[in-house]
Amino acid sequence: MARLGRLMTIFGGAGSAVGLLCCFTPILPIVLGGAGMTGALSFLYRDSILLPFAGLSLLILALGLWKMRRGQ
Repeated sequence: MARLGRLMTIFGGAGSAVGLLCCFTPILPIVLGGAGMTGALSFLYRDSILLPFAGLSLLILALGLWKMRRGQ
């Protein structure tokens, strides 16, 4: 079970970093433009999508850290 906490910490940290980076910097239009997916930009580049994603990722990160600390 400690492995689950470690995985939750890794994926939660990566997800929150990506979510917050895309929220506060113009990196998402650059990456999607480079990948040829500018059609998805109008859907993804909203605060109603990015902020809940970042919040959920931070919650997963916190839960993973809590599980690792408890040794589960």
